[in-house]
Amino acid sequence: MASFLENTRQHVARAASALELGADVLASLEKPREVHAFEVPMPLEGGSTKIFSAWRVQHNDALGPYKGGIRYHPASSMDEVSALASLMTWKTSLAGLPYGGAKGAITVDPKAMTPKELEAVSRSYVRRLSQVIGPDRDIPAPDVGTNAAVMAWMADEYGKLTGHYEPAAFTGKPVEIGGSEGREEATGFGGAAVLREYLKTAGGELPSVGLRIAIQGTGNVGGIIAEELMKAGHRIVALADSKGAIFREAGIDVPVVIAAKAASRGPLAEISGDAKIISNEELLALDVDVLIPAALENVITAENAERIQAKIILEMANGPVTPEADVILAGREVAVIPDILANSGGVIGSYLEWVQGRSRYYWEKDEVLAKVEKAIVESFRALAKIRADRGGTWRDAAYIRAVERVVVAMRLRGWA
Repeated sequence: MASFLENTRQHVARAASALELGADVLASLEKPREVHAFEVPMPLEGGSTKIFSAWRVQHNDALGPYKGGIRYHPASSMDEVSALASLMTWKTSLAGLPYGGAKGAITVDPKAMTPKELEAVSRSYVRRLSQVIGPDRDIPAPDVGTNAAVMAWMADEYGKLTGHYEPAAFTGKPVEIGGSEGREEATGFGGAAVLREYLKTAGGELPSVGLRIAIQGTGNVGGIIAEELMKAGHRIVALADSKGAIFREAGIDVPVVIAAKAASRGPLAEISGDAKIISNEELLALDVDVLIPAALENVITAENAERIQAKIILEMANGPVTPEADVILAGREVAVIPDILANSGGVIGSYLEWVQGRSRYYWEKDEVLAKVEKAIVESFRALAKIRADRGGTWRDAAYIRAVERVVVAMRLRGWA
């Protein structure tokens, strides 16, 4: 199976071909502008020190400063970070934001660290990057394994290094220190809005309420979109975490399950109640209307795509469907709503936090979410027009729009 980075490059190459871009332009779109690879020391509370690999890949800033999350995961790699940085370029472009794309990672397992150790490694990471990040150059945010507390430590450390606290230097911070109302909900909220808009285009093939939905992932993204879709009148029949999944045909009471999981900090299987315990692979193959992968990349592949029974796949994770699986799913007329659209509510929310931080003027939650909805709906409708004009898949349309905006900016700036 091709790597996540190779998969991402395939999507860009397809768009470049459709736009009739030359080989030199494609090469410049694939290559990151800056790569920062280094090691981060972490003093342990026992007195010893561990060393971890770390990266910040700054892919393309033709449209504006770099933007992208920082993930803490022991299996992170240079290729993974490079792929995610590229995805951020296309995601911010597609959303019409004045940003480029970047991504960062440290090969730590935050679940195995004490709060003091986590704070130490977070501050150390910022010290190594302080000269190449900032509100006008590169604005990090949370990702897998990081959260608002980590962003608070990082923003504080950046303020110590620059001599003043700058709320626009990081997004995803606590509201009390310059974060934004609605930022935590923005990704899941935006994904629910995308599904609603898609159903309007489906020609009555599926009802606008009452869909049977399976969601792989119960973190911030999976949990919130589950609650949003339940409120919209859909039935969440399956949920999964990294340890397994639960299935209940009559529907899962999402708020109760999410609250119980947060309280117990254990796997879903331990709080399943009368739900059936199944595997993640079984969840992917359930006979449902909508499948939402909201965990990690490359979970739907050529090996399992034929077993997918959902009519719609809404990609709330980054890169959950491989290009080989895309071909199989398209042949079976399964609609795949791509990640760079479906989960872009998060970066739109981050942009709104950055704007508020720059102006020191803050909006209420309802206003923030209304702005997220407006932006993501406009993106969807633009894609629907491209797809109607050109044909192809939703992913094809998304990358054509995203790549074209970046190339126009590069040409105007004399880069291509």
